[in-house]
Parts: sequence; structure tokens; C-alpha cells
Amino acid sequence: MAGGAEGGAPRRAGGACTRGIRRPCTPAFLRIPARRRACRVSISGTTWETGCTGLTGWYHTRPMTPPRPFPSAYLVWAAALLAAGLLALAFGHPSLAGVGVTGALVMIGLALRGTGYSFTAFVFVGVAASMFYPEAFIEIGGYRLSNLIVPLIQIIMFGMGTTLSVGDFARVLRMPRAVAIGCVLQYTVMPFVGYGLARLFGFEGALAAGVVLVGAAPGGVASNVITYLAGGNVPLSVTMTAFSTLLSPIMTPFMMTQLAGQYVPISFTAMMWSIIEMILVPVAGGLVVHHLFYARMRWLDRVLPIVSMAGICLIIAIITALSRDQLLAVALSLFAVVVLHNFLGFAFGYVGGRLLGLAETDARTTSIEVGLQNAGMASGLAIGVLNSSDAGLAAAIFGPWMNVSGSVLASWWRRRPAAAADTVPVPEQSGGAHATWSESTPR
Repeated sequence: MAGGAEGGAPRRAGGACTRGIRRPCTPAFLRIPARRRACRVSISGTTWETGCTGLTGWYHTRPMTPPRPFPSAYLVWAAALLAAGLLALAFGHPSLAGVGVTGALVMIGLALRGTGYSFTAFVFVGVAASMFYPEAFIEIGGYRLSNLIVPLIQIIMFGMGTTLSVGDFARVLRMPRAVAIGCVLQYTVMPFVGYGLARLFGFEGALAAGVVLVGAAPGGVASNVITYLAGGNVPLSVTMTAFSTLLSPIMTPFMMTQLAGQYVPISFTAMMWSIIEMILVPVAGGLVVHHLFYARMRWLDRVLPIVSMAGICLIIAIITALSRDQLLAVALSLFAVVVLHNFLGFAFGYVGGRLLGLAETDARTTSIEVGLQNAGMASGLAIGVLNSSDAGLAAAIFGPWMNVSGSVLASWWRRRPAAAADTVPVPEQSGGAHATWSESTPR
């Protein structure tokens, strides 16, 4: 099977992959796991770029275009705004300094578009704005913005549900051992490491409970993208995320009552029902929409990721504004705790997987799944159940950091592929077409 006409896209039996039209197009030589986001594929000597909108398996295929030049003009503006902001701060004008620093971060975010770090940059935009202008993120017209956190988490979880299918949960029956190992490590390594770090750094009260809460959360959906970029087992990652989320109404309250109950009062029942309402119900709604209406609602692929990213930025900004003074007092130590928590999750996830007999690829997948947490859920529980913005600070830092560290780890492992025995090769197709996966970036 060869490529289509010049300027077109490869054809398949029963139809064509039309360039510029998004449709469920999966010819035999492009059958990749349904949660992969983007790839470059060589077909009969021609390089094509295949992208997926929203981790749902709907692909568009087009000839690969050269990378655009790095937008240095944005960096020039960023440097100028940052210099102006620091100058205003030096002369005692913090409001003007906030404009300069926030504007500089916006320019950096625009410069990083397409690199995978733009979202993290815009998270820092929200953090900077909430540090300079906390009142704007606490209350507007008598309405407390903290009331938006749980609804925003529900919207994000609904978006996650639209990327899943019943098969992602049923797949546990086909790979029960690997999924069980991943979930056991998820709900043991991260909660106990969080508890140990809180004790080691001398944290008390809601701040310590928040560190444990991040560890007691299930895996985050970002792990699926990072696993793909790292060359891991994407179906296993998706199933681990789905199954650990399904277990969260029991496991998260249990670990919190056992490890964090000494810091703040915790009701197992209240936390369980809050997780069901905030996480499971929206995810179930997303599953229903995906199953019944997805073919007619593909615009969700474009809208929901943007809404989710904006929601996460707003949640982090609100929590930062509410606990601004506490954050200024413990910023360095809390950041160190978050970095260690994330790193030890990666390390113990990988080592534990290998010791328990997982193949190299599956152990890498488990490492990523354990190290990346659902920080959004932790933020929602901190506000909705623990009634403490201080408890949400660890999650507010953990979320952006894990995207950076996960991308670095993915790059490291991508340059060091697992042994051939641990990988599943892409088969050659009749007609001489052969597909090989190469460098990938999320879209």
C-alpha cells in the first residue's frame, strides 16, 4: 500500500484519508493505540505527520511540514517586560511590576507553543498574577471564586471521560497482573513517600495533609501522553489511569485517614462521596457521550482541551491567591518536597515494577503512572473536603512540575529504547508499505 496522489494522503480500503478533513481514519499501517497523540510515520520513503485530536483516536494525516522557526520576537518582548517589571519593583511599584512579570510570562508561553511547555508557562502566568493581585482571584462582586474549583474539576474530569471507552476498563481482564502491580504501587509508594517527606521537612497541619493528599490521588491523564512520548505501553497506561481512578473513592480516603488524620480531621465517608460526585460521575458522563454521540460531537476534541487547560490555570491561581502568605513562607521547602515526591515516585515505580517481574517497557509505564498524579482532584478535595487552601498548595505546585519532569523523562527514555524483546514492532504491510514511529510531540 503506497501513498496517495501527489499532495494527497495515503488511501485505504473503502475510502481515503483526505488531507485537512478529520475523520476516524485508521488504515492497517497506521493502526496505533487509540490514545496516541501525534507521530511522524515513514511510508514507502515518504514522511507523513499523523495527529490525533484530544487523545481519542480520531486522526488526520498530512505531509509533514518543516518546523517553524523559534519565535525570538516573543522572547525579546518577554525580556523587555521582565526588565520593566523588575525596575518597577525596585522603585516600589508592585502593581506595575505585576504587569511586567505577568506579561513576560505570557510572551514566553506564546514562544513555547508547539514545544509541549506552553501550558506550563501559562500556569506560571496564573501563579504570577495571583501573587501580585490576590484579591482579583479571591472574590469578585461578593462571589468567592473558590466555589468554582469543584465545578471546574468536574468539567476537566468530564473531558477525561470523553477520551476513554469501556474497553479501557475492560482491558484490565487482559493484563491483570501489570495493572494490579501499577495500582498497588500507585496507592502505596506515593502516599507513604508524601507522608515521609512531610515529616522530614517538619510540615504540620493542612500543609502536611496536602502533601499526603497529592500522594493519595490516582494517576493523572497526562501520564498517557508522557508514556507515548517515552515509547511506553500506552494501552497499559490508559488502563492503569482508568482503574486507579475507579479505585479512588475507596483508596484515597483510606490512605488519607491513615496517614493524614493526625494533621487535620478527615471524614472517610465525606471524602468518598465527594470523589464520586467530583470524579466518577463526570467521568461516567464523558464515557456515555463518547460512546453515544462522539461521531457527531467531534468538536469536543478542540474545545475540551482548551477548557481543561484554562480551568487548571484558574484553579491553581485561586489556590495560590488564597494561600499567598503561607506560600511565601514555605515556597522553597515546599518546592523541594514536590520535586522529591515526583522523583521518588518515578524511581520506586520503575524499580518496583522490575522487581515484580514487569518487562522494561511496562516498568517504564508504571514509573510514569506512579510519578504523575491527578493534582486537579487533590486541589478539589483540599477545598471541598478539607476546607483549606493551604492543603491545596502542594497540588498547585505538583501539577505544573510533573509536566516538566515527565517531559524530560520521556525524552531520556525515548533516546534509550527498551530491548527489542520488550517492544511490539509495527508489522510490514502487503504492497511494500512499512511504518516506523519516530520523534513525537503532543498537539
